[in-house]
Amino acid sequence: MNEKEIHLHPQFRRGLLDALSPKEVFDVMQLRQQVFVLEQQCLYPDMDAYDLSSVHILMYTADELMGTARILPPGTKYLQASIGRVSVRESHRGNDYGRLLMVNAMKASQELFPGVNIRISAQQRLEPFYQSLGFLTVSAPYDEDGIIHIDMVLEVN
Repeated sequence: MNEKEIHLHPQFRRGLLDALSPKEVFDVMQLRQQVFVLEQQCLYPDMDAYDLSSVHILMYTADELMGTARILPPGTKYLQASIGRVSVRESHRGNDYGRLLMVNAMKASQELFPGVNIRISAQQRLEPFYQSLGFLTVSAPYDEDGIIHIDMVLEVN
């Protein structure tokens, strides 16, 4: 097994916010702040009320959080379930961690909400990535916090 193959076996944990340890909550919020607020320079309240009802996906390699996402139940933000706040540590991008994180989140969403479609608000530049996972574009581009986004849906039926 080569070094890349070893690193492509992260450990996943998921849970509601109150089921995560204080350290896990800190890791999630710190990574999201790094990606969305500092790297992408979006000044918006990253932590929001959706965090309270979301199932959080944490992707670890050893003791370091490499990626995170959250799953919103259907009827929370959209009629469908939703995956959002998808983020991978900058040092680990380009190594399929984003794909592994999304596949895990999609699987978790189907386990939690069987047969329910998944809607995402994706950065338009990532449209080909999400299309490769089966998502279809369902909106015109729009500006969200200074970044062009599109809505995409994964039909699971």
